[in-house]
Amino acid sequence: QVQLVESGGGLVQAGGSLRLTCAASGRTFSSYAMGWFRQAPGKEREFVVTISGSGDSTFYANAVKGRFTISRDNAKNTVYLQMDSLRPDDTAVYYCAARSSVPSVTPSSYVYWGQGTQVTVSS
Repeated sequence: QVQLVESGGGLVQAGGSLRLTCAASGRTFSSYAMGWFRQAPGKEREFVVTISGSGDSTFYANAVKGRFTISRDNAKNTVYLQMDSLRPDDTAVYYCAARSSVPSVTPSSYVYWGQGTQVTVSS
């Protein structure tokens, strides 16, 4: 029922910033917890951050704490990932995902996924 489309990826130098956007379809966006995951070449999909439906709770992977910030605008059916102080090891395809109500770090618990957007950080 929910369609997700990521945008905002690109090529940046180490230390730079990007903001990713995930646009969702549907009438009950605020009922879904949202997550960002990433997958680098040769690696498994990795949890990045999640946010509750209301936006009042967040949880970040240790690798991105202090550098990435998740936010959402339920009136616009949109979730954002602000990425600062980017490093080469942040290079990956970034995916937006949705699940019911509460946040989770487990990829298999997310029902809906976007197509991904490429983030490349050069050294």
